[in-house]
Amino acid sequence: MPPTPLGDVATELLFENEHVKVWEMRLEPGEASELHRHEFEYFFVVLEGESIDADFAGGQSVRLPVQPGRVIYVPPGNTETAVNRSGVRYREILVELLDRRKASPG
Repeated sequence: MPPTPLGDVATELLFENEHVKVWEMRLEPGEASELHRHEFEYFFVVLEGESIDADFAGGQSVRLPVQPGRVIYVPPGNTETAVNRSGVRYREILVELLDRRKASPG
């Protein structure tokens, strides 16, 4: 059985340069993102929602309670699907840090 192809880390790419990619994630109640892998460290800012679940490729699931304005940092390496199992829309802005060495003042 061939491996499942991976999708984008969020719903829509809003901005990209050599230092960062900025995404928006939008999930209505019951919706899930594509299976994706986080190759870079990132942080996200919650815009709307109560919780978001991360369903990992190995079968584990983690629920994160969230609130608008909360900022969460995540190290790279996870393969997951984001799932909105709450009763309200979930939205976040996700910022991938592509290469922090390039972003450092020289």
